[in-house]
Parts: sequence; C-alpha cells; structure tokens
Amino acid sequence: MRLWVIAVGQRMPHWAQEAFEDFHKRFPPDWRVTLKTVKTQAREGEPAPKLMAQEAERLRQALPQGACVVALDERGKTYTTVALSKAIQGWSLEFADIAFVIGGPDGLDAAFKLEARQLMRLSDMTLPHAMARVLLIEQLYRAWSIQSAHPYHRE
Repeated sequence: MRLWVIAVGQRMPHWAQEAFEDFHKRFPPDWRVTLKTVKTQAREGEPAPKLMAQEAERLRQALPQGACVVALDERGKTYTTVALSKAIQGWSLEFADIAFVIGGPDGLDAAFKLEARQLMRLSDMTLPHAMARVLLIEQLYRAWSIQSAHPYHRE
C-alpha cells in the first residue's frame, strides 16, 4: 500500500519535522508513506478563494494518478482510530495509492474538496498546520498497528 501526505507548506518547525520523521521511519516497507509538499501561495492582497484555487492546482499536480483522495477539512467526517484503519483497508482494495491532503492557511479550495473521495476531520479543535501533519502520520501509523496486530494500539 502506498500512502501519501500531500500538504501545502514547505517549512515546518523543527519539532514537527522531527516528530513526522520519527513516525515515518516506523512504517514497514509494505506501508510506504511519502510526504509531498507544495508551495503556499503568497498572501499579498488576493482574495482567499483565488489563493486556494492556485494552491489546489499545485496539489492536483502532486497527486499520484488514480489515487483515493482524502481531503482534511474541518467539516469532514470524524473517524475513530479503528474506523480510520478500516476505511484505509477498504480504500486499499480499490486504490493502489491513498493521498491525504492538507490545505494551506485558508484551507482547501471548494472545487478540490468536491473532487475528493472523502473529507476527513482530524479534530473538533482548530490545529496548527504542523500539528495536523504530526497527528495525521501518527494516526496512519496507529492504523497500520491495528491492521498488523502490533501492540502500539491498545483498546
């Protein structure tokens, strides 16, 4: 299975990069996780919808062809960890690649969200971008641990 984290924003605080890499290196070869970042559109007096549309174009270009796109959005579906693990298992039966997409400072373009297979919410709380990346990869690792009967996840 190939999982992708595709995110707007190329610079992350050191702590976030370190935490992301810590979980990233734990995955076994059969659960390959790739991080791709795209440039944040400069916020220089342009309206947010225009900026998000420009970022969405870069995100589309970064997506693997034919991937299951799961867009992170505050109005998306809330998953428990076990439910996310089951969803990933289901998506993997239909798709070779599953891409989790994190938008920029203003979120994701409305048209991009309509194109996604699923909208997913990480939390009821607003999270900093860096925290969302770390939380996402930790949950992906936890999903792997559930499917593999690894002791990391405990019920």
